[in-house]
Amino acid sequence: MRLDGSARVAGGLARGLYSCVFWLFLVGSSIALFPAALLIWALTTPFDRRKRVLHLFTCFWASLYTWLNPAWTVTLEGREKLRSDRAAVLVANHLSLLDILVLFRTFTHFKWVSKIENFRLPFVGWNMSLNGYIKIRRGNRASVVQMMRACEATLAAGNSIMMFPEGTRSLTGLMRAFKPGAFELALCTKTPIQPILLRGSGDALPKRGFVLQGHYPIRVTVLDPIAPESFAGLSVNELTDRVRTLMAKELGQA
Repeated sequence: MRLDGSARVAGGLARGLYSCVFWLFLVGSSIALFPAALLIWALTTPFDRRKRVLHLFTCFWASLYTWLNPAWTVTLEGREKLRSDRAAVLVANHLSLLDILVLFRTFTHFKWVSKIENFRLPFVGWNMSLNGYIKIRRGNRASVVQMMRACEATLAAGNSIMMFPEGTRSLTGLMRAFKPGAFELALCTKTPIQPILLRGSGDALPKRGFVLQGHYPIRVTVLDPIAPESFAGLSVNELTDRVRTLMAKELGQA
């Protein structure tokens, strides 16, 4: 019993130290890489209105943290299903802060929809603004309306949108109820919906806390796009339920 307790304490200290190193590296690398992002933004904006080059650099920046962390083995499945010739509403389940880093590993072009607080983060948030990602203030109806208009314009310009329809991370690993915004957007713009499934990220870094939890394989699965013709006659609620049921079934939660 005493040995088991000592092992647990040692393991906790090791995870705490490893977590400190990781977050210090994230902060230091963000300080170092933001000037490069700013330079890319300044040089490419005149001819790259969609900011594809800057987004690819951001994918590289975010991917460093999973590439260089041996505890996070990320497997991508179905990436070839992501189309670059047509915008889509990308929807993923939400388990952890790591989901954001992991979804950048797809290296596909999209604009995030993210809570406004994230844009205030030094360096990382500033880079989000440079990319033209879309802000939303939770619980503010006017902000939701503004976000929807921004999403419509972004899709019309040929950019995909990435959203977490649960709105916040799951504590249990089971999907929460979906908010209808992403599906209302797909209906009114006649845009395909692309479901993406995340597994394992919630175990690697749970919602509450910043301590990395050791080695957990993380899997990203891109499902087939859902053509707008297949849901043209549905209501927003019907479409929301249909997509959530599909994702729950694929996750084994149906």
